[in-house]
Amino acid sequence: MSSSTQTKTIHEFLAENPDVDNTELWRTFWEILSSAKERIEAELPVALHPSCEGLSYWSTTDGSYEGSMTTYAGDLAGEGPSAEWLVHSWIGNRTNSILDMNLQVWLGPQIDVPHLIIVFGTVPQIFFYSEFVARRDLMVTPDYLRTYYEPENERFLALRGDDRFTWSVSHGTYMRAFLSPVAHSYTAERSDDVVETLRQVVDERVDTWLGWVRDAVAVPAEDRAALRARDHLVRTYGYTLDPMNELSKRFLGAERVEELVAVRAGFQQMEESQ
Repeated sequence: MSSSTQTKTIHEFLAENPDVDNTELWRTFWEILSSAKERIEAELPVALHPSCEGLSYWSTTDGSYEGSMTTYAGDLAGEGPSAEWLVHSWIGNRTNSILDMNLQVWLGPQIDVPHLIIVFGTVPQIFFYSEFVARRDLMVTPDYLRTYYEPENERFLALRGDDRFTWSVSHGTYMRAFLSPVAHSYTAERSDDVVETLRQVVDERVDTWLGWVRDAVAVPAEDRAALRARDHLVRTYGYTLDPMNELSKRFLGAERVEELVAVRAGFQQMEESQ
């Protein structure tokens, strides 16, 4: 077992507190994510994608694992910004410690603004992850770094220096490679003040991100296919290499998890967009 909460696995957290009712936290975090989704949809219209049919609510026969997954696709035919793929989902058990709640927005190739990811969880401590997914190699595109990441540095450091939050290290090497310089990945005690701080962090991130989308410069038409191809690879690896999949397999089995990952990643939508 890890001696540090920074590197403790989700399995270890759950073993310490296996039966915590997080129904109220689920309700609060789901409201925060749903509100953010509504704000984004108001500026980037999307339509429900048929691949998520039957998944608006599902559960195992014994009720030990449940969830909801709705996926949406935007119109990529226009010149303006669009959300190519939007995922609003949760999975876990609201009365038995473990929850994973997501809002992920993958933009179309008309602009190269970073994608947006917001994740809440309970293990049963609060877990929070938020990311602006870079669409350029930050080590060789300093202008991109200065435009989207340098302005977020102060707020990143403020939360990183808040002793209520403990850095959470993914045990997956790909997921660590996924991190940008302003990624949030934390565990924290279950308290009202922590929840309200995270609500503010999400509001600020969504405000910032929507501002970037409004002000974005169009990607030249001849560069869009390459950008989309890169986006699709990042989407594919980000979902298929997530260590959380292994935890879900304990409850659902490998075949069911692979089915859900395929819907969440949007494999069908990627094929349709070619």
